[in-house]
Amino acid sequence: MMSRVNEAERALDLPPGYTPVLLRESGDAFAHGLAIAMQAGAGTLVSVGRYDLVELAVVLEPAEPLVSARRALFVGMNATADAIAAHCPPEREVNFAWPDSILFDGGLLGGVRLGWPEDCAETDAPAWLVLGVMLRAVDLVSIEPGAMPRTVSLMGEGFEIVQTDAIVGSFARHLMIGFDQWNESGFDPVACNYLTRLPKSKAGERRRIDRNGDLLISAPFEVGAADRTSLLDGLSRAAWYDPGLRGPKLA
Repeated sequence: MMSRVNEAERALDLPPGYTPVLLRESGDAFAHGLAIAMQAGAGTLVSVGRYDLVELAVVLEPAEPLVSARRALFVGMNATADAIAAHCPPEREVNFAWPDSILFDGGLLGGVRLGWPEDCAETDAPAWLVLGVMLRAVDLVSIEPGAMPRTVSLMGEGFEIVQTDAIVGSFARHLMIGFDQWNESGFDPVACNYLTRLPKSKAGERRRIDRNGDLLISAPFEVGAADRTSLLDGLSRAAWYDPGLRGPKLA
């Protein structure tokens, strides 16, 4: 049976509209979010009380077809980056690797996952989506300092005290702002914010995110079809996630 935390022991500072579900450190936020999404409904935020990871999942109820609703991933990526930036030391960069990896000063910090009902057709609105977020909070004690320079943690990158619940609360607020922006101004501002943190492969290349979430890249002044990189393929790989560690990969 999944072990939950007594709310008197731990509380999250969440904006209105969220319902917290707090799990002990043995819990799995993403798996639990998928399991309860249908019954729990939109705004349910599952958070695991771990010292070594920021781990959470949020249930969404999109009003558009699955093929375009998956773009919620980019709102989640932006919200995660903004939450990190709000708490990190000055002049440090949060960047992305396509489509779902979070980098901090060039090292792998964590990433975002997206789940949906397996029986939902691409043209149907899904009953729910689940966004899952994981960030490495502290370095593994078994790893020598400098042995894996592309593996970073919040503590190792200058966060003096890692208040994981404060980052969860900040993420929740930025996520609301992101979806409000999408509803009021369309998806383009969301895409622009994401692409700003996605390094270019070549100077001057033009990039946009298609309606189905694919990344489209064309050279300057190029005429014809753009190069397409699949969102679905990237999500299926979850290149940042190590199921054996149940956390971000060591790089």
